[in-house]
Amino acid sequence: MSTAATTPPTDDRPAAPRTPALSPSRAADFKRCPLLYRFRAIDRIPEVPSRAQLRGSVVHAALEALFALPAAERRPGPAGELVAPAWQRLLEEAPDLADVIGPGERDRFLTEARALVARYFALEDPTGFTPQACELRVETELDDGLRLRGFVDRIDISPQGLVRVVDYKTGRAPRETGEAAALFQLKFYALMVLRTRGVVPARLRLLYLADGQVLDYTPDGDELRRFEGTVRALWAAVRTATDARDFRPNPGPLCRWCDHRVRCPAFGGTAPPYPGRPDEPAGAARPEEETSE
Repeated sequence: MSTAATTPPTDDRPAAPRTPALSPSRAADFKRCPLLYRFRAIDRIPEVPSRAQLRGSVVHAALEALFALPAAERRPGPAGELVAPAWQRLLEEAPDLADVIGPGERDRFLTEARALVARYFALEDPTGFTPQACELRVETELDDGLRLRGFVDRIDISPQGLVRVVDYKTGRAPRETGEAAALFQLKFYALMVLRTRGVVPARLRLLYLADGQVLDYTPDGDELRRFEGTVRALWAAVRTATDARDFRPNPGPLCRWCDHRVRCPAFGGTAPPYPGRPDEPAGAARPEEETSE
């Protein structure tokens, strides 16, 4: 795909509107709580990452670096040595993260991350294959103009040409009632693969490193096309809420860990003034990045 050069806008010319896009994370936010979606995608209110989120980012980075090694070197020992450099790179990109993991916590934090990386080897043998891509940014546009965007942890291609989409989770596998939410994310990735590559992934795989569980799922084309209808309907609900500037809270058990309780009307707070809509120059939502959980 080629891109044409554009002239930067002058001070007296409005900025070009950003193209709205939906990622698996933001789609999950809207399903869970429309107001949370607004705070993250439209207001873009900064959040302090939790220890678990940072640990997930480090583990993802270490596993990405693992597959950059020659196949014979993808062993637990070398993998563990990739953890500290991964954390250091995060600190160089965002020095404030040192406030979340202080000097006295660093060693224990890295030990926890190494344990998760080590557990990966009980689930797969990385010496036996080489992924086609790791931490791949995928973006596609549906025929109604909706852009889907996200980061896929890993894409494998078998010798027979079959596609496998793999996602690492540094938490524990959900109970049966929580599997649907996990599969929603994987189906979202599979839909993007279908639309960008024209093939239905042969397998979707979730690797839960905290308890060593594997969740495999085999989609089919008809199912993914139905899922595309679900995504379109979800986006229509987002647009309706955007047009009405009405994103309502949906209180639930996860609220106790939400960074936005102080400004949530469900807990006596007041939401900030509405900044705009994702495709307007003022207060527009920027392309959303995925988090490593």
